[in-house]
Amino acid sequence: MSGTLLSGSCHCGAVRFRMTSHTPVPYQLCYCSVCRKTTGGGGYAINLAARADSLVVENRETLAIYRATITEDGTTRHSTAERHFCSRCGSHLWLYDPTWPDLIHPLASAIDTPLPPAPVLTHLMLDAKPDWVPVNAGRQDAEFPRYPDTSIEDWHKSHGLWVV
Repeated sequence: MSGTLLSGSCHCGAVRFRMTSHTPVPYQLCYCSVCRKTTGGGGYAINLAARADSLVVENRETLAIYRATITEDGTTRHSTAERHFCSRCGSHLWLYDPTWPDLIHPLASAIDTPLPPAPVLTHLMLDAKPDWVPVNAGRQDAEFPRYPDTSIEDWHKSHGLWVV
């Protein structure tokens, strides 16, 4: 299995995990209310992508899963995304969505492996950003009211950052 090995853990150390990623650069900052409120980090969350079949978890029994309730355009539904947390300390560790069964999305904040800096950032879900959260976008950064028009894989490849 090629790619970069990412290792991570929760704050209390009860859950440790590792996975392989071809896309290890944390460049997306999501400002949606679910990411903001479940991570509590800086007004946004930074998600990566990795191969779901490479996930190895120590103390899986300590995990809890949350599926958000989302209301859009007057319709309420449960998200298909499963947010995995440590049930002891509450650290949000990764997101899995069966819509994309080959991928797992670890939060950069839960990764212990050094991660490369992004040359530019993508700020997404800005329509959900509260007024108190500043957007510190650089001149080269991309900004989207909802989702970007390129995938995490395409972004990495277009910037020469795809890890074989």
